[in-house]
Amino acid sequence: MSSLAIAASWFRRKTLADGVTLLDEPYVAAFARCNIWHVRGRDGDLLIDTGLGLVSLRSAARDLFERSVIAVMTHAHFDHIGGASEFGDRRVHPAEAVEMSDPQGFAGLRAADFDRELVKRVKAAGYDIPELLLEALPHDGFSLTEYRVCPAPPTATLNDGDRLDLGDRSFEVLHLPGHSPGSIGLWESHSGILFSGDALYDGPLLYELPGSSRDAYVPTLKRLLELPVSVVHAGHDESFGRDRLREIAREYLDRLT
Repeated sequence: MSSLAIAASWFRRKTLADGVTLLDEPYVAAFARCNIWHVRGRDGDLLIDTGLGLVSLRSAARDLFERSVIAVMTHAHFDHIGGASEFGDRRVHPAEAVEMSDPQGFAGLRAADFDRELVKRVKAAGYDIPELLLEALPHDGFSLTEYRVCPAPPTATLNDGDRLDLGDRSFEVLHLPGHSPGSIGLWESHSGILFSGDALYDGPLLYELPGSSRDAYVPTLKRLLELPVSVVHAGHDESFGRDRLREIAREYLDRLT
């Protein structure tokens, strides 16, 4: 029986510029605390990643989902696809589609749920995996041991160069493998906004997970170096600008080459 308190409100929300809203799960350890992005367009909206799926995202932010929304998963790790099944239009790179449909990868809310080698690699990269990944429970009666990722077969797949048109704005799909085979980012050239998923964020990058590839990460980082970004909204941690993107990319290129 857990002694954790019940959270009064599960999601934290912040309104940013350019029609962007950030949601996250503040009671989740940093390793599994995914940034959830909502982007407003004239004719429809984007949802980028969906968190762990412990609480209904649609119910928690009803005003954001009153219109049609395309739910894009930057990749199929558990902390990004947990709430995907709530949305009827679900898109992901083909290399992540099987995991979306039948989640079999690493997942859990306790350190004991993960393979020892995985924990070792994540800690070596700079993340802590505490005994419990939650600092509070989402509701009374919640079981830490019964957590499972809900299958969410994609309704469409996204490849490099595809575009997502919201009427007054358009995002280009960038295939950014390395963290996972089908990791993608979304790039809006007009505004210079990049949603980078876990290909690049301002924290310890993970390139030795099951399915990761050091070799694939090198061209991904080189590609990101060339983008004239104004702001990067990443899969974890705080947003940042072009100078910081270059610092992070060059630091990890030095490690990987």
